[in-house]
Amino acid sequence: MIAAFELCRHRQLLLSLTWRDLQVRYKQTWLGMGWAVLLPVAMTLIFSFVFTRAVNVVGGMNLSMPYPLFAYLGLVPWVFFSASLTGCVTSLVSNRNLVTKVNFPREVFPLSAIGSAAADFLVAGSVLIGLGAYFHYTTDWEFGLHGSILFLPVVVAVQITFTAGLGLLLAMGNLFYRDVRQVSGVGIQLWMFLTCVLYPMPQDGSWFSYCAWLNPMTPIISAYRACVIEGRIPFDGHFLYSTLVALVTLVLGWWCFGRWSHRFAECI
Repeated sequence: MIAAFELCRHRQLLLSLTWRDLQVRYKQTWLGMGWAVLLPVAMTLIFSFVFTRAVNVVGGMNLSMPYPLFAYLGLVPWVFFSASLTGCVTSLVSNRNLVTKVNFPREVFPLSAIGSAAADFLVAGSVLIGLGAYFHYTTDWEFGLHGSILFLPVVVAVQITFTAGLGLLLAMGNLFYRDVRQVSGVGIQLWMFLTCVLYPMPQDGSWFSYCAWLNPMTPIISAYRACVIEGRIPFDGHFLYSTLVALVTLVLGWWCFGRWSHRFAECI
């Protein structure tokens, strides 16, 4: 509670660090924040070609929307998630001068990494309007706005909660053991293929289906599609499970981060 109050007092610093991260990321680039759109669009094109042309497995997926739209709706929040964690892992080490010399809540570093990734997420998400309009007018699929889209901020909030808790743990872990950066990079890549980013999760009651839904990111990614395209409020048991995991992860990450913050200066 005390750490959260201190963080509120230093919210201007959090905003400044977030803005600095964005400036550094896109300094001396031609496209600027256009790169936030280019990455998920390029990945969507690649996986659409693989699954519709090279392998041709889309027909068996029983999708309620065109596959490129399905993939983009999974890739945008996933890129937000992976970019946030990647930034969190190195957030303390890359700011060693501030960590060792200035007295303020160290939580601002991983949270600023999430904030800068959130800016990219908003830019990339805006492309969904054009993508939905394209398939609406060029195919038999129809796109319509549903009241369920009003619940989209709740889904985003749950993802940020989970990301923040995990990011605090990874930032602290990488400070003590530099191997965390390498392991987390590989782990995030593998994690994507264990989530419903590129294909729907099976509903056949198999052990794989059961294990897949234990992954907290699976209901979160599914909830994006439910709110934006399917017109369904996704607050079922799976999403409530992800919400509970997100809250527990945030509490655990916040407690561990504060518990060991006194050792940051000597380990950095």
